[in-house]
Amino acid sequence: MTPKVAIVVLNWQQPKLTIDCLKSLLSIKPNHYQLHTVLVDNGSTDTSPSQFHNLFGVNPAVTLINNQTNLGYVEGNNVGLKYALLNNFDYVVVLNNDTRVDPNFLKPLIDFSIKHHHRYLLGPKIYFAPGFEYQKTYKPNQLGKVIWSLGGIIDWANLYGSNLHIDQVDLGQFKKPITQLDFVSGCCLFIPRRILTKIGLFDSKYFLYLEDADYCQRSLRAGFKLATIPKSIIWHYNSGSSGASSNLHHYFLSRNRLLFGFRYSSLITKFHLFLQSLTYLFNPPSIWHRRAIIDYYTGHLAQGSWPKK
Repeated sequence: MTPKVAIVVLNWQQPKLTIDCLKSLLSIKPNHYQLHTVLVDNGSTDTSPSQFHNLFGVNPAVTLINNQTNLGYVEGNNVGLKYALLNNFDYVVVLNNDTRVDPNFLKPLIDFSIKHHHRYLLGPKIYFAPGFEYQKTYKPNQLGKVIWSLGGIIDWANLYGSNLHIDQVDLGQFKKPITQLDFVSGCCLFIPRRILTKIGLFDSKYFLYLEDADYCQRSLRAGFKLATIPKSIIWHYNSGSSGASSNLHHYFLSRNRLLFGFRYSSLITKFHLFLQSLTYLFNPPSIWHRRAIIDYYTGHLAQGSWPKK
C-alpha cells in the first residue's frame, strides 16, 4: 500500500517565506509515496490568504486552511495535524515556513520509519540557509553545508537544550542515523501516524516554543524513540519566523521553560528552577521575563499575557 504523507506548513503574515517554502515542496517528485501539502494560514491580516489562493488554490497537491484568528504556533499546527488524522495520512511532517527542502528529503525518513515499524519520531539533517549562519567565517564553498541541527540534547541539570553539531561544516562525517537524543527539532518533525494517534497533538499550553521538546519527551515516555536521519536534508533561514532576542522570545521561552522543567526534570533541578524563577520575578532582565514567571505560577498559559494580534 502506497504511504500517504502530509506536510503541514503554518503561515502568519509571511507570504514570501511561505511561498518559497511551498515552491521547494512542490519541486518534490514523490517516488513510491503520495505527498500532500497542508498550508494553514493563521489568521493573517495581510495579503497572505489571497496570494496563496491565487498561487495554490487550484493545485490538487495543496489544501489551504484559513484560521479566522491567530491561534499561535501550537494550535495553528494542530489544525493541520487534525486534518491529517481525519484524512488518514500515514505520516505527518510539521515543517517551519522558514525552510527549504532537498527534493529527496522524504524518502530516507519514510524508509527508516518502515524499517523500524514506525516507532521513531524523526528529523532530517538541518543546515543553515546560506548567509544565515551564526558565524561569518565560513568559506563560500562551505555555505549551505553548515549544520544547524542534527537533533538535540538537554542539559538536565541546568535545563538548557543544545542542537547537536551546530556550526560544524558537513564534510561527509554525518552518515549514520543519530539516536541518542532528547529532542528532534520542531523545525521539521516527521511523525508516523502510529505515534500521532498514541501521543495526540501538541500541547496548547505552550502556544510557542518548547512544544517540540515536550512532544519528544511525551513520545519517549510512551515507549517510542527519536532519531535524525542525515540522508534527509533541509535548510533553515534561522529566526526567519519569530526573530531572535525579541520580547516574544523572552516571554514564551521563560514561561515555557518552567512548564517543561517542572514536568520532566529531577527534583533537584526543579528546586533550582524555582530559585531562578524568584530571581527573574524580583530582578528581571525585562518586564516580559517577569510577566512570564507570574503567568506560569498563576496558570495563565497558552497565549498568556502576550497581546492578541
